[in-house]
Amino acid sequence: MKLSSQIKPISYLKAHAADIVRNLSAQGEPLVITQNGEAKVVMQDIESYEQTQETLALLKMLALGMRQIEEDKVQPAEDVILRLRNRGKQR
Repeated sequence: MKLSSQIKPISYLKAHAADIVRNLSAQGEPLVITQNGEAKVVMQDIESYEQTQETLALLKMLALGMRQIEEDKVQPAEDVILRLRNRGKQR
């Protein structure tokens, strides 16, 4: 993805909002909006946004799992299953 073609000033956003929304949905690429020559916001269609959020959530879970492995805070699945089964028998 080449963002350089997807950079527009805020004045363009004000003048072409409907077209921008339509194009974002069709293209699936984000649009960078600048103000006074500086990048200020990124716009993207909802489907891409949701996909990005899901990906971030998965990456966070993976990072947490890796950290727990490094800190030796994991247990073999067999031990956990046995412990859960024993809890069920005690009730």
